[in-house]
Amino acid sequence: LTAPGPGSPRCPLVDVASASNFRCFQLQHFHLDLRLNFAVKEMSGWLVLDLVPVQSGVHTLVLDSHPSLLIQSIDCKVPGGQEEPASLTYRVDPFTDYGSSLNISLPTAAVKPGRLIQITVRYTTTDGPAIWWLDSELTCGQSRPLVFTQGHSVCNRSFFPCFDTPAVKSTYTATVRVPDGVTVLMSASRSSYSKEDRVFQFSMEFPVPSYLVALVAGDLQHVDIGPRSRVWAEPCLLSCAVKKLGGSVEHWLGVAEELFGPYLWGRCDIVFLPPSFPIVAMENPCLTFIIASILESSEFLLIDVIHEIAHGWFGNAVTNATWEEMWLSEGLATYAQRRITTEAYGEAFTCLETAVRLDALHRQLRLLGDNNPVSKLHVKFESGVNPSTLMNLFTYEKGFCFVSYLSQLCRDVRRFDCFLRDYISQFKFRSVVAQDLIDFFLTYFPELKDAAVAQREGLEFERWLSGCGPPLCEPDLSAGGSLIQPVQDLCDLWRTSEPPDLQTLLTFDLSAWSTFQIVLFLDRMLDYSPLPHGNTAHTTYYCYLKLSEPIQRIRISDQDRKPIPGLLTLLLFLDHPLRFSVCPPSAPSCDGESVRLLLVSV
Repeated sequence: LTAPGPGSPRCPLVDVASASNFRCFQLQHFHLDLRLNFAVKEMSGWLVLDLVPVQSGVHTLVLDSHPSLLIQSIDCKVPGGQEEPASLTYRVDPFTDYGSSLNISLPTAAVKPGRLIQITVRYTTTDGPAIWWLDSELTCGQSRPLVFTQGHSVCNRSFFPCFDTPAVKSTYTATVRVPDGVTVLMSASRSSYSKEDRVFQFSMEFPVPSYLVALVAGDLQHVDIGPRSRVWAEPCLLSCAVKKLGGSVEHWLGVAEELFGPYLWGRCDIVFLPPSFPIVAMENPCLTFIIASILESSEFLLIDVIHEIAHGWFGNAVTNATWEEMWLSEGLATYAQRRITTEAYGEAFTCLETAVRLDALHRQLRLLGDNNPVSKLHVKFESGVNPSTLMNLFTYEKGFCFVSYLSQLCRDVRRFDCFLRDYISQFKFRSVVAQDLIDFFLTYFPELKDAAVAQREGLEFERWLSGCGPPLCEPDLSAGGSLIQPVQDLCDLWRTSEPPDLQTLLTFDLSAWSTFQIVLFLDRMLDYSPLPHGNTAHTTYYCYLKLSEPIQRIRISDQDRKPIPGLLTLLLFLDHPLRFSVCPPSAPSCDGESVRLLLVSV
């Protein structure tokens, strides 16, 4: 298997995070048939792989697996043949701490290049990293248990044996049997339910990599919020989720389609999961998984949902062929997200959000050092390294800066939009490497190729991809000055050696600031800590109260008006050697001269 795309022939694709011999086969389709047992927290059933060998002399099928999968039997048959399925021998070998290899001996007579074979693996899941069983006490409603899967990056090998690499895509179907009262959702384009049999059927008609196969089952209800979108959640969260999103999803989809071409996946549903969901959001096709606590901030909700929508084009339709080039998904999706927010909410809003993230990028770089290899866009993995451990801001923000630089080279953002639209059309439902994107870019803009922009001194494409350190250039954020400059002005005021007078402070109406302005202020104050000793306690307390107001305003309640635990928590840290404490406004108490404030997501 070689990575698709124009240009010179590629070397055979290698994915050091996969133990499988995926280059020896074409995976046409697979089917899952599972029964969920909440009492013992197990999934049991079988997997059927439709495989076509692409090489002669292949006598072994190697799949990615995990020690938590208990394999019961494996057989093989040739569809349409007269022979009964042949039972196969197999062994499980260690691979890394995040998986194992399932080595299956194939019958020589049945395996011929170009001829379809079906491999059936019967198995049971136990306690693997992809499957999260939640007792009822850990759900939002605390009435019924819930289970969900999270496959990114290499966890789904503990959900089902597979070619667990983004280089391989296929369609799939699934049958899921559950107890009464349980609703099952999957990242699939079609679904049906037989109430009599308590069986859910799913079909994904578009090819996806293994990590984008996802399942959630529990006490879930839905409300349609658009012609192709619905919100799913536990009953206690549903009305709040619907109110927060309203008709926005269809609006965002429409803006994205204007920019990047048709949305390819049909449905664009969202399911809100309990706070134990291990990441903020996951772009599972047709069904975005997102943490329910994000409902407390409309701005964070907006950004994260739009980012996952952007993945419908960048990451899901066109996928990085290896985890070493994750920026092809996250960097492009971040750029697309910001194009959508610029069109929907204006350039100033997008520049503010970008400033927050680029500040965080440089903060991380100061901690890691300019020569840390994780700051590369193309990170070379050593065998055994879990790709999930290398998910970082460089993947998103340095990748975004490189894509922004490509856009700047075009001197016309609309022209670059057209390029991205045609890039999706060219490579949809395929997996690519960075060179495919670059070759297509230089072919699309021959005048830039003739000008040798890829070799421009100090901004060489190769240096962007393989060099350590910060982005070689960053986009101009001056259009966000109306939102960013007041934040910087207050930061400058606070960090001066002379304490500012109260009248000057009163010119800053923090109650009117957006969430991102507050985050930017708090982050930059952290960068300046420890603060000058000359600042007075009453100034610090004034700012604390002003910052508290917008945070309190974004709290949400259910129908019983019981507060949901806060997403945004204001933590006050001591700046040694000073001492400071803050009490509720009814009983203020301040002792000391400075405070470090940090806004964190839980």
